[in-house]
Amino acid sequence: MIIQSLLDTDLYKFSMMQVVLHHFPAAQVEYRFQCRTPNVDLSVHIDEIQAEIDALCELRFTEDELAYIGALRFIKSDFVDFLGLFHLPRKCIEIVASDAQGGISISVKGPWLHTILFEIPVLAIVNEVYFRHASPTPDPEEGRRRLREKIDLVLNEPEMAAFRVAEYGTRRRFSRQWHGEVVRMLKSLMGEHFVGTSNVDMARRHGITPLGTMGHEYLQACQALGPRLRDSQVFALETWAKEYRGDLGIALSDVYGLDAFLRDFDMYFCKLFDGARHDSGDPFVWGERIIAHYNANRVDARTKTLVFSDALTFPLAIEIARRFQGRARISFGIGTNLTNDLGLQPLQIVMKMVRCNGQPVAKVSDAPEKTMCDDPAYLAYLRQVFDLPPTP
Repeated sequence: MIIQSLLDTDLYKFSMMQVVLHHFPAAQVEYRFQCRTPNVDLSVHIDEIQAEIDALCELRFTEDELAYIGALRFIKSDFVDFLGLFHLPRKCIEIVASDAQGGISISVKGPWLHTILFEIPVLAIVNEVYFRHASPTPDPEEGRRRLREKIDLVLNEPEMAAFRVAEYGTRRRFSRQWHGEVVRMLKSLMGEHFVGTSNVDMARRHGITPLGTMGHEYLQACQALGPRLRDSQVFALETWAKEYRGDLGIALSDVYGLDAFLRDFDMYFCKLFDGARHDSGDPFVWGERIIAHYNANRVDARTKTLVFSDALTFPLAIEIARRFQGRARISFGIGTNLTNDLGLQPLQIVMKMVRCNGQPVAKVSDAPEKTMCDDPAYLAYLRQVFDLPPTP
């Protein structure tokens, strides 16, 4: 089967899940799948996808897997005990043919604590099933050639000595097998330039560092879980700090757009968090504004980490590194361009939280096409509360 371990997901799912266990164990959520690639009909693969989901929901954590995740410095023993009892509940996920773009509807409804691990493996399953049929005889040598070219771009540039990249490509990978080969090549060829992977199972198998902190769903859920909508971003960051006490200190900056983030990310958060992550909008504008914000709050930006992770390619990452080198600690998370670049067009698929405790939640990023909400009235209200421009 495609997913053979519950660790075959991104680390930030576990770091968020631990916060949910300790702070929001009763939260109820809903996620919805979306395919943004035109002229794709996934409905013809629905039976195969259903079978893979059935197998996913049969998986349990092994003792070795629990020991691995329990050894991570920020993971607490009660969370490991909970994972020892955990499985993904099949009754919480529904997959049907649909008239929506992509031809398929996938929805997840249930307790946040028990459904948070669906997103990444479900997307990986849809991707791999699709490419099994779209490219039944892939050309791995073409993939290796493309990957070597990217690696050489870094290795052949002496000024890129401080370049650091992590692999973030689980959800849109071509296949689990190819994902493993990419990680092996990065580890063997890139040396200290390769700092780790978001995938916990790949990190365990290849002896590299698992990386990640928080995702959009965490800040979105806090729209319903916090005391007041306007304070939801501050509430999310304060709750995170309460759980991790300074560890896992990269804040996600684009759930309400950069303007709103900077208004809330005051001197306290500037000093408390290790840095911030860019995931939408112009990366150069974002970097300049974040560095200026640190300076305005009497924080030396050179001590902080800026993580860039929005649809990156190696040439773009190198260009960003040149701009900000020496002005801050710069790191890159590259996903699809690493794990699904064999000469085929990758799928643009996402699975986002749309409700928490029965209330709509939304991400209003610096890239309008990434905004996802099923309630236009709530989205308009959210924009008003955070003083954001109207929907384009």
